[in-house]
Amino acid sequence: MVPDVSPVKPTLLVGLGNPGAQYDRTRHNIGFEVVDTLSQRWGVACAPQKKFQGAYGEGFATGCGKVRLLKPSTFMNQSGQSIRSVLDWYKLAPEQVLIIYDDMDLPLGRLRLRLSGSAGGHNGMKSAIAHLGTQQFPRLRVGIGTPRRGDRKAETVSHVLGKFAPDEAGLVRDILALCVETVECGLRDGVAKAMSLYNNRDLAAPDMEVQMEVQTGEGRAV
Repeated sequence: MVPDVSPVKPTLLVGLGNPGAQYDRTRHNIGFEVVDTLSQRWGVACAPQKKFQGAYGEGFATGCGKVRLLKPSTFMNQSGQSIRSVLDWYKLAPEQVLIIYDDMDLPLGRLRLRLSGSAGGHNGMKSAIAHLGTQQFPRLRVGIGTPRRGDRKAETVSHVLGKFAPDEAGLVRDILALCVETVECGLRDGVAKAMSLYNNRDLAAPDMEVQMEVQTGEGRAV
């Protein structure tokens, strides 16, 4: 007899980013923007919490139950310290965490939800994995694309720490809305269900309307 396996439903939603006005609305801070969007939608205010080394809030998401939101105020490569402190305080398991962050290997307009995996070169995720002691926790990667021209290696830092171009504003707004849908589905029905519904969406594709119908240490900034 196959044992009944309950779906993974996160309760702590973490957006990765860098603190400070100079990093506000940059590509690397898209995780912060997703959490801000969720905060506004659910009416869950986040305020600085010294014990968590970040902005933290808790409340209820309609149809999804109790949620906790966190934006670490450490630099990106120390994000795991903040996440670990919340897990320890509330005695949460790693699989109850959903970490939301930018991914340059995905184009703008795409996202990728996973139940586990490696850091993929992302320093914030390296820190999270190190402090949680496992790779077995959900994560939502939000595409920010690659530099439009020139040498990718030389321009990577300026790209991720740069702001989205004016002609990308509409697509950014749409992907934030899609992130909200994806997160709410994961909270309500489980991460695996949300993966099946949203991982193949491409908001930049010209036939998007058809798709939607068919699918229904030292602180460092980078």
